[in-house]
Amino acid sequence: MGRNFIERLQEYMTVKGINDNQMTVAADLSVGLLGKLKKNGKGMNSSNIEKILHNYRDLSPEWLLTGRGEMLRSDKPTQTHIPTAHPALNPTEGIPLIPLSAMAGALTSAQTVLEHECDRYVVPAFKGADFLIQVKGSSMYPKYSSGDIVACQRVTMDKLFFQWNKVYVIDTDQGALIKRIKPGHDKDHVLIVSDNEKYDPFELPCSSIYAVALVIGVIRLE
Repeated sequence: MGRNFIERLQEYMTVKGINDNQMTVAADLSVGLLGKLKKNGKGMNSSNIEKILHNYRDLSPEWLLTGRGEMLRSDKPTQTHIPTAHPALNPTEGIPLIPLSAMAGALTSAQTVLEHECDRYVVPAFKGADFLIQVKGSSMYPKYSSGDIVACQRVTMDKLFFQWNKVYVIDTDQGALIKRIKPGHDKDHVLIVSDNEKYDPFELPCSSIYAVALVIGVIRLE
């Protein structure tokens, strides 16, 4: 009988010398969750799996989820060398880290949002960025994990032109979405695609997109 998910996770922890408390703190899991799962042999929800994979980059997602392949990734994770951003020394420099609640205003360059008491960061690698936001949810995993900070560059709505298959932040009737954009069935629609296959793609009329920003990279805050 093959090992289940929690047994594979426990094997990884043993090999790496990680105890329950260390993983709980590092991956921001609920206290006692790992012990409970080990006791009853159950799996883990996708949000917690994502947290573990985000914090333990050498752990192979395929091996953890299916048992296929090797436990440790042979490749170097692409996010090992994430550009860093350091806090701005004064309020006139740097790029604002915008809360999701103010995202629509940031997309439209509303002055009231830019004057919001946001933390600001200097990002040498992305000088063209207009604002930073934090990714929420797992719809764009593994490209972006929940908690990642992405740098965004506004796109003018005048004669809007999408670079197909690029990731954008769009302001819609459903709120601000971070999604990959592909061609729709006609010129008046676009296909909204999540990198996480658990989320189905859907079409959106271009007329219901109010503002757009291109995601130009992910950063690490110092």
